[in-house]
Parts: sequence; structure tokens; C-alpha cells
Amino acid sequence: MSHHSTPARTTRSRASRVTRRIVGSGLIGAATVTAVVASPASAVGMDPGSGFHQAPPSTQQRACTLDGFVIDRLPGGIGSPSDFEYEWEDVAFHSRVWETGPDQDGATVVDLTVKTIRGDKLTDLSELRDFLTEYHEQDPDEWKLTPVTIGEYDGYLATDHVFYFISPGLAAEVSIDRSRFSEDDLLTTAAGFHPESSSS
Repeated sequence: MSHHSTPARTTRSRASRVTRRIVGSGLIGAATVTAVVASPASAVGMDPGSGFHQAPPSTQQRACTLDGFVIDRLPGGIGSPSDFEYEWEDVAFHSRVWETGPDQDGATVVDLTVKTIRGDKLTDLSELRDFLTEYHEQDPDEWKLTPVTIGEYDGYLATDHVFYFISPGLAAEVSIDRSRFSEDDLLTTAAGFHPESSSS
């Protein structure tokens, strides 16, 4: 089953629908948004020769962090960020979503999402994979995942996102619009999304 983000930001009566659009997955059952906070786009500089924006250290510490993680590499051409917090199956998600738009029809498109995933059931990479297989409503026998190493962390790569195990109870996931950005953009962004204490 493939999942696509709804392109338009519209008023919705059910929090689960908002969460579904934000995380870019399919139906996710009882997930609810517990807090929705917009954050301004950070001031960034261009990293020469890479096509990626890299925040200077002072800005990184002030604006380019999320739930104890730094975000130190972003692809060029992404829109404005917003932050979201929600839970599903006793696992907490903190996400930052960059969107481009609205266009002349009022539609916005999700360019990039980074998220931390915290929960006691996330004991190792295998448990993380099983949890996200259910969360994304994938068939475990058909979901094509490629083992990858993101910095110092082991994880799995799917078509438009990558997830990786940090430590017991903590993981991360990065997804990107593959109609506009490459797999290298995805992996490079993920390598720059790691705990502040890590040097990945």
C-alpha cells in the first residue's frame, strides 16, 4: 500500500486526519495531535559545493533542534517548517514538517519531515521495524526495506523515507518528497538529524 500526503492544508474536524497528513502515512487509527506549534523558518547559509543549506552553530542551537536532536543539513528548495507532537500506541512522536505553498489554488505540498520516535516498546532495530510496519500499514512480507547505516546508527531505507534506531526507547525517521528530491538528499538529511550529544 502506498501512502501520499494530502497536498492541501485544509480545516479538518478530526485530529487524526491532520496527523495522517502531517506524517505522510495512511490511516493511523487513534493517533491524535497533542500540540501544534508553528515555528519560523530558520536563517541558514549555503554549504558551498553541496546544494544543501547548513545552519551556523549559533542558529543551529537556537532554531535547528527538535526534541533533543540537531538538524544540521537541509536540502535547498524546501518551504517553511511547522512542529507537531502526537502519540500512537503509547509511542510519542515529535516532528518538524517543511511545506511549500500555498499555490494559486491554496494547496501546500510536504517537502520534508523529520521526527523523533520515543517509546518503551522500541527495544532494538527489529522492534522498531515491526512497529513502523504496523504504523505505516505495510505488509511485512512485501514492504521493501534496505538495511542502511545513518551516521553511527543502523536503520532501514524505503522509497521515500529512512528510519534508524538510536538507543532503547529512541529512534528517528526522515521522509522526503521523492518527486522533487533524490535518495541522496534523503540520506544526507538523515545523517544530519541526530541527538545533540552525537557527532554523526
